[in-house]
Amino acid sequence: MGVFVFLPLVLPLTAWPIARLAEQHLHPRTATRLLTGVAAVMAMCSTVCLGLVMVVGTAQLPGNPLPDGWSDPEVRAAVPYDEVVGKAAIPALCAVVAACGRTLWRHCRVRRRAHRALAGLPGTGVAVLPDAVPYAYALPGGRRDRVVVTTALLDHLRPAERRALFAHERAHLAARHHRFLLTVQLAARANPFLRPLRTAVSYTAERWADETAAQAVGSRRTVARAIGKAALVSRGTPVATLAGFAAPGPVPRRVAALLGPAPAVRRWPSLFTSVGLAAWCAAAGTAVSAMSSANAAVTMVLILQAATPL
Repeated sequence: MGVFVFLPLVLPLTAWPIARLAEQHLHPRTATRLLTGVAAVMAMCSTVCLGLVMVVGTAQLPGNPLPDGWSDPEVRAAVPYDEVVGKAAIPALCAVVAACGRTLWRHCRVRRRAHRALAGLPGTGVAVLPDAVPYAYALPGGRRDRVVVTTALLDHLRPAERRALFAHERAHLAARHHRFLLTVQLAARANPFLRPLRTAVSYTAERWADETAAQAVGSRRTVARAIGKAALVSRGTPVATLAGFAAPGPVPRRVAALLGPAPAVRRWPSLFTSVGLAAWCAAAGTAVSAMSSANAAVTMVLILQAATPL
């Protein structure tokens, strides 16, 4: 295994350039899918390798439930600096599991509370709450997907801007943006080096919905005006994995993008551009991470099988 077991832990650094350039040069739909896929694969690979290193560290502890053969020198030799790295991997993996579990628990708790709050309302696709706090967000799941908006926010918008708001939120629901957001949230918890991708996807998912809303209402300027007004009074969404109209941002960049020309739809950027080079670099890093984690897993399984007495 050697040092290859550590590569997936640091290879997310190869995705940092595309995390920034994708926001500026790729269509939001393409950027969201690309960055989410890269983050998911790299997070899984780093977690697998962290688990393999943890096995070596756990086998060295007295009273551990693992087979005695797993603490043999041949097994420990598969991981460089096994005494320090192996034991350090134990709290690290526990922290990853706890952080991901907390994110999932919070996400499910907020969604359950939101659905319970709407239990007494008509089962329509739009739920208007008589609340003095202005906010709007897309609520997936339950019997049906719903757009939740308060009267306080609607009072600040004109009819055309209200249509833009509803089109934006319906775009979130139709494209299942909450899944992308939750995936990158978990990936960032699994590996802190993936946090730039989480920030980028939070922005590109909103831009994706902005462009869809602009096509639906037929006016990019109307959507930009609605976003600007909502951002001045809105408090965002109750949890980061629920997509909201005026959050996350930065809102000025979204408004500026809507006031400019529509982004070109390209499946994959050319290699002879900065964004193309960054995309291929991230793709290569993802491929190397996957191969390294697979190689480490297979090697560790073979070593543990050889060290385990029949």
